[in-house]
Amino acid sequence: MDEREVQDLEALFAEVKDPCVERTKRHRLRDIIILAICGVICGADGWVEIEEFGKAKEVFFTELLDLPNGIPSHDAFGRVFALLDPKQFEASFFQWVAGITKTVTRLPLRLSSKTGTMRWLSKTIKATSLRK
Repeated sequence: MDEREVQDLEALFAEVKDPCVERTKRHRLRDIIILAICGVICGADGWVEIEEFGKAKEVFFTELLDLPNGIPSHDAFGRVFALLDPKQFEASFFQWVAGITKTVTRLPLRLSSKTGTMRWLSKTIKATSLRK
């Protein structure tokens, strides 16, 4: 992921209103969303595993994102996502998925982080079919 791709993600998720109070914010919404998406893509299941993933890849993410307070805690991820407007997040997320499916001809069905094996789908899935 390069700086242009991060900017693209930030632009896509700009429509998602940040539910956090400005004076208590320790992390930017865009950073929390990007960390969560990357964690889930890499197999994280839940906020604790997303936090662990972020900490394991902290060097990479600190070069890419603004993380003055480090990787958000699992509680921070849970709090922010519980407060997000699901319709706003869904619209931005599916717009992102639609954009990447135009360039990907084969999508991984399952990636095992333990064995490194991957199974492939033979055709591109349209973003609209993911909603069903």
